[in-house]
Amino acid sequence: MATPFILPRQGQSVESCIITKWHKQAGDTVTAGDLLFSYETDKAAFDEESTVSGTFLTAFFDEGDDVPCLLNVCVVGDPGEDFETFRPSEAGTNDSAPATASPSAAPTEAAPIAPTAPTASASASGPLFASPRAKAAAARMHLDIAQAVPTGPNGRVIERDVLAIDRFAEPAESASAITAEAAPAAATSVFTDVKITGVRKAIAKNMMASLQHSAQLTHHTSFDASDVLAWRAKLKHKREDLDLPKISINDIVLYAVARTLKSHADLNAHYLDDQGVIRQFAAVHLGMAVDTERGLLVPTIRNADRLSLAEIACEAKRLAKAAQSGSLSPDEMSGATFTISNLGSFGIEMFTPVINPPQTGILGVCNITQRAREGHDDDLEFYPAMGLSLTYDHRALDGAPASRFLKELVSNLENFTLLLAK
Repeated sequence: MATPFILPRQGQSVESCIITKWHKQAGDTVTAGDLLFSYETDKAAFDEESTVSGTFLTAFFDEGDDVPCLLNVCVVGDPGEDFETFRPSEAGTNDSAPATASPSAAPTEAAPIAPTAPTASASASGPLFASPRAKAAAARMHLDIAQAVPTGPNGRVIERDVLAIDRFAEPAESASAITAEAAPAAATSVFTDVKITGVRKAIAKNMMASLQHSAQLTHHTSFDASDVLAWRAKLKHKREDLDLPKISINDIVLYAVARTLKSHADLNAHYLDDQGVIRQFAAVHLGMAVDTERGLLVPTIRNADRLSLAEIACEAKRLAKAAQSGSLSPDEMSGATFTISNLGSFGIEMFTPVINPPQTGILGVCNITQRAREGHDDDLEFYPAMGLSLTYDHRALDGAPASRFLKELVSNLENFTLLLAK
């Protein structure tokens, strides 16, 4: 019996995912538990296993395709068994038989739609079969799909082939008139094309939208980190005796920011332009930027204002480990009300972080440098100064309240032992 598999929905906010790899090809033997395909959201990667044994009959999409969640993507069954009844339509719905979801997938009640076969577009060399996404991309970019070089299965044009069309190339008739003698010499430069991942595309899209649709301004300041460093040095000798987790300077900043935001509602908020409101949150949900091999991910520490320093340290480490291993769920990367990005370990003294919309602010944490100031008897003394860079949306708040937040945060960090007592 043929069994279709759908693309699971990983989180309520996820509408589509990118198929990154097919682990089975048509005709391959499948055993329950075998990997069928890998896919990724804009924030995390997943593998899908087969729940049945049989033969891999077909895949309805290609690697690199962005597929709506809950659509049939492949079928496993008996050799020669018909699978066309399960083929999703161009309208983005499944066909007549409901898909058998894997254990990780959400239930679906897709309406029956007649199967859709690939369509051909004419070319000089014969019929050219193209996927719906390829045709849509060609129409959107005003390109002649007949110029695409097919790289999909069975000579099918897929979206990446359309994106590879040289829109500045001469038509075939004109190109044939150019003699070899008149043509310029071929370039000999060596280069490597690196495929843009789904995560990279999502970061690019979000950052461009952030800068284009908000009025961002950054204030820079620093604080005397002497109290913070002294407290950490004391903790280092007593941590095991007190059964406490390892606490980093970043954990300390997370803790101080969560407490400080409680009295600065416009920074612990979302600017919802389409609704004409600034949504201020009662709880502080801190986004924490994490550098991973797949790109920048921002998991959320929920209710950070209610957590102890030890609890924040444990949750931050758990989320960072999950981000780097690719096991974060989309729901763990949503709902942040304010974000912190720490580049101090790279020696950065000052930078301009970009807001994650619809948030109204993001704090950049920089490295510690030795600075001089006037001490006793007019002598110069050196102290450890740690930089802070606050980017805020000027539509939501002005420079004075943003500066008051930084001033209070600096005071809390410079008097960290007193902040712990509050």
